[in-house]
Order: sequence, then C-alpha cells, then structure tokens
Amino acid sequence: MIDSDTGVEFSFNRVAAMVRRYWYLLRSSWPRILDLIYWPTVQMLMWGFLQVYISQNAGFFARASGVFIGSVLLWDILFRGQLGFSISFLEEMYARNLGNIMMSPLRPTEFLLALMIMSIVRLSIGMIPVSFLAIAFFGFNLWALGLALVAFFVNLILTSWAVGIFVAGLLLRNGLGAESMAWTIMFLFLPLTCVYYPVAVLPGWLQYFAWALPPTYVFEGMRALVIDHVFRADLMVQAFAFNVVMFAAASFAFLKLLQSARVQGSLLQTSE
Repeated sequence: MIDSDTGVEFSFNRVAAMVRRYWYLLRSSWPRILDLIYWPTVQMLMWGFLQVYISQNAGFFARASGVFIGSVLLWDILFRGQLGFSISFLEEMYARNLGNIMMSPLRPTEFLLALMIMSIVRLSIGMIPVSFLAIAFFGFNLWALGLALVAFFVNLILTSWAVGIFVAGLLLRNGLGAESMAWTIMFLFLPLTCVYYPVAVLPGWLQYFAWALPPTYVFEGMRALVIDHVFRADLMVQAFAFNVVMFAAASFAFLKLLQSARVQGSLLQTSE
C-alpha cells in the first residue's frame, strides 16, 4: 500500500522539486549564469588593482596584503547569498506562480529551504571561478584561510538568508512595489558592517549599531586573520549568536507577512 502525501509532513521531495525547477531556469539562460560571474569578477579586479597600487605606496597595506581582496570576496558572499535567494523568489512573482505554489502541498519551510539551496548554487557559480582568478591575478588564496573560511561563510550566508527571508515576506505582502528592496537592502549593511575599514573608524555612538550586525564580526575577524594572523573564534561565536536571533526574527516576520498576504488576498495580486 502506497501512503498518500497529505501535505502535512515536511517533504524533502517537494524541496527537491522546487530546487530542480530553479536549476532548470538557471541553466536554460546563459545571461543569468554570466551575470552571476560578471559582477564578482569586476569587483575583485577593481579592488585588487587598487590594493596593488596602495601596497606599493604605503607600508601598512604592504603588511596587510590581501585585506581589500578578502573584504571584497567576503562581501560578495553576503550580497550574492541574499541576491541569489531573492532572485529565485522573484522568478515566481514574475511568472505569477506564487498563488499556485501557496495552494500546493508545498509548505513555507520547504519553499524557504529550496530558496536557500538555490542561493548556495548561484553563489557557487559566481564565487568559485572568481576565487581562482584572485589567486591568478593577485596571489590571494581565499581557500588558504581553511577552517576560518568555513566560519566566515556560515555566518555570512546565515545573515544573507535572514535578510532574504524578510524581503520575501515584504514582497508577499506588498507585491512588486517592494521589488527594489531585494536589490538594494543589503547595501544598507555596507557602511555599518565595516567591510573595508575597522569598527574603530566609526563614531562612538554608531559603533553600537555596527556591533549589533553579525557581518561586522566576520569582517573584523578577517582583518585580524590577514593582518595579525590570529583567528578570533570569539568573534565568530558572537556572530553566530546574533545570526540565530536574526534568522528567527526574519522567519517569524515572513510567516506573519504570509498570513497577512493570505488575509488581504495579495498572493494573487503580485503586481505593483
């Protein structure tokens, strides 16, 4: 006797089906794949050549070789992780398919997990080639960071997912009128997370806000590793703790916004 799928139990088959759908969309369009690689490459080359110039003219940056390129690559993990999540979600809105998905047995948690998996797929396509280009052009080996890279990646991807989940909730509730949030919200983190400079540069009152954001700990940890050759495990633990709170809050907000969208009937009206 074959058990029927009631839609109540969590199903990895449904998650896999959604991932397969997004993968087919991605691989069928070479411009989508090119876009994943193009922007990380441009940023890495721009900041890399800037670092070469500065390192030739300043003793500190000669000692801190790789700090700019490392910052760029880690920033792209944060930015591209969120963007990869949001783009897969936007694909459903562009196709006017959200109503169908929400009426199917697919549960919200399964939908979000599929988007997270596609976030990593898109991120990998863009970042892996660029990391090897950084070795070829500038001798900066991101993979040589070892276990520290794992800690950096986990914390950055958790933040990107939390932001992506919150943005998805806003899109559910407000339709494509909130689309700009998917493309721009992460840039609000750029000055506060101190990607290219230490937290000490900020005014004292602003440092409190910076330390409330998980990526700040990652970029401070990266500078400590590259400049002082010290892995700050304490910073990674603090970042993870903030990420847990941030991820839980974003998930709660998504479910509440989804519930509101169902009550207001906006799932079937995803236009501006």
